[in-house]
Amino acid sequence: MLKKKDFYNSTYKQTVMKKLFFTLAIILLTFQNSFGQQPESAEDISPLLISEKIPNIEVTSLNGTAISISDIVEKKRSILVFYRGGWCPYCTTHLSAIGEVKEEILSLGYDIIAISPDSPEELKKSVEKNELSYELYSDSDGKLITEMGIAFKAPEKYSNMLLKYSDDKNARLLPVPSLFVIDTDGTILFEYISPNYKNRISDNLLLAVLEDLNKE
Repeated sequence: MLKKKDFYNSTYKQTVMKKLFFTLAIILLTFQNSFGQQPESAEDISPLLISEKIPNIEVTSLNGTAISISDIVEKKRSILVFYRGGWCPYCTTHLSAIGEVKEEILSLGYDIIAISPDSPEELKKSVEKNELSYELYSDSDGKLITEMGIAFKAPEKYSNMLLKYSDDKNARLLPVPSLFVIDTDGTILFEYISPNYKNRISDNLLLAVLEDLNKE
């Protein structure tokens, strides 16, 4: 016959186990849902649209300092260039091309900001290798590209390389190469996004867009 004390102990253990099981189930479900929210391919992304505001998320500068996007763009209209990383030849070619028209962009009243999953150390290498004279920032944890709606699950073959370039912070996310023109309050004025990473906006088209925006 089960004693009263043993009965209460047994009931208590069952209650604790049920609560523990329920908690673990919720955690696993949340993790699975969160992971599942990432688009499977570049064609599946849902980027923020023109007239929407970018999220106020921190990125990391070359010297390792965290700074929010709103603090970066609040003084001047900006061009935000999201690229895959310094390992991508199409990205580095595009970064260099933008650098070649930097003076024209500045004269039109815009700053240039480039952002990738690369760590600050890798960004420094890109600056030196490509002789870039504008600001590069690290989004190695992928928070900004995720909130911008341009992140997708990288193919498995990219994992080791992404880990290396992000200082072990990112093994699964890639941004669709994108260019946003942002007002000082964070509003998107223009965007160019192509799931085909080989396609980038041309210098002439970018300058024409900036000129048109200045007329509005």
